[in-house]
Amino acid sequence: MFNRNRCLRRVAAIASISSLVTGCGVLSSDTSDDEGPIVVGTTSSPSTLDPAASWDSSWELFRNIYQTLLSYPVGASTPQPDAAKSCAFSDGSHQVFRCELREGMTFSDGSTLDAGAVKHSIDRIRRINVNGGPAGLLGSLERVQAPSEREVVFYLNKPDATFPFVLATPAMSIVAPDAYPADALREDDGVVGSGPYTLRSYEEGEEAELARNGRYKGFAERRNDAVTLRYFQDSGTMVKALRDDRIDLTYRGLAAGDIIGLQGKTSQEEELQLIDGAGTDINYLVFNPKDPWAGKKEVRQAVAQVVDRAAIAHKVYKDTVDPLYSMVPKGLTGHTTGFFDDYGEPSVSKARRILTGAGITEPVPLTLWYTTDRYGSETALEFKELERQLEASKLFDITLKSRPWKTYVEGYQKGEYPVFGRGWSPDFPDADNFIAPFVGEQNALGTPYEASRITTELLPGSRRESDRGNVVKQFEEAQRILVDDARLLPLWQGRQHVAASRDISGVERALDPSTIMMVWELSRKTSW
Repeated sequence: MFNRNRCLRRVAAIASISSLVTGCGVLSSDTSDDEGPIVVGTTSSPSTLDPAASWDSSWELFRNIYQTLLSYPVGASTPQPDAAKSCAFSDGSHQVFRCELREGMTFSDGSTLDAGAVKHSIDRIRRINVNGGPAGLLGSLERVQAPSEREVVFYLNKPDATFPFVLATPAMSIVAPDAYPADALREDDGVVGSGPYTLRSYEEGEEAELARNGRYKGFAERRNDAVTLRYFQDSGTMVKALRDDRIDLTYRGLAAGDIIGLQGKTSQEEELQLIDGAGTDINYLVFNPKDPWAGKKEVRQAVAQVVDRAAIAHKVYKDTVDPLYSMVPKGLTGHTTGFFDDYGEPSVSKARRILTGAGITEPVPLTLWYTTDRYGSETALEFKELERQLEASKLFDITLKSRPWKTYVEGYQKGEYPVFGRGWSPDFPDADNFIAPFVGEQNALGTPYEASRITTELLPGSRRESDRGNVVKQFEEAQRILVDDARLLPLWQGRQHVAASRDISGVERALDPSTIMMVWELSRKTSW
């Protein structure tokens, strides 16, 4: 039989995700996997298996093993029912949100998934209240009620048109009440969920084996029977595994040099494809207000005046990322270029004037922290470049320190770091999600940031508006406040790069609007 795929395999596939969706049928001949599990490599391993503890990229695993009331079918930009049969605000003020569950829902262990289980799952997030955990997403929730087995009602303490987006985040994963304590995190590596897959085995920092969940009821049409997620410490090792056929595709953590290499002739000969699409991930610095130096506004503003984002994007990331001048990335309603508008091009003389105006005449000692195993292999190089830029100005005396992610998180939650690096993958595709998680007494950074005008006026005002195109003014004002405070310093905005064997199909469908991979869309190509 003539195998059309075989004839095409020497052709490089470097295209945008959007073009692949509408392109020729090369990627559309799918089948259920019959050659063993599809193996996905990533440098982003989970920090926990309990949804009540995680507001980070553990969600990439959660999306596939747990279920939420709402989620994102392929092509959807707004949340659609998943564990729920239907959901909607039942009042005109966006303060009562009602969901009806699908019939006959069960967890992977056979126990009943009903409205009581949903209430248990949401309530325990707030009761356990992990520092830096997902309770911060539920600031508008007053209470949850389960008036019947299939009906759950969320009463909000203020209007919040973004609440359906919150329910669609993997943080709101539904867990079995008997398997997850109401007032404590689950401590073992077991998982009882209702998602498309069960967690067959898990080795922390190494791999997670997923198998099709026969009890699953939801919108996901699984195109494979099993997926293994394999965790790597660096991009080079991960790409070597791809080239050695030990994994089928890579997701998150590709280094710039590896991306460039995968675009070249060698990649064509190795029958690999590289999908390059728009992304909304951002990278930024956080300043600790309790630190004697980072807590000074003029010090933060001087750092903002010296940092050269374009140099970081070009020298460290080989132009595979874009300089970012706002906490809200390009492509989202409400994006601005506030840091460029206020600071312009990097300038040592302007930074010196800021410091001397505050009576600071000696080099400012600052310790910059970064994590060694979370945001990709270039992170250390990025911070060395930041060190070089700041010390070259003669205005700062920089010390670099680093830790693995698990201990790194503990450190910034305890307020140990004067300045530290973070990345952010959106919970949902709205400007609200690039501002709200970072402000308030409890936030995703574990570092309180009062910003009262943002938290008490601008965000509440924007959440009364269901048409998100009508909230630009509120987000522009919020960003002006962030720029002036300089507590958060955006550095760059990423793009999505997925490298895969030419035998793998469905990559163009597999990323939801929050750029989380829905592994059920992956399959191996069949012969034509």
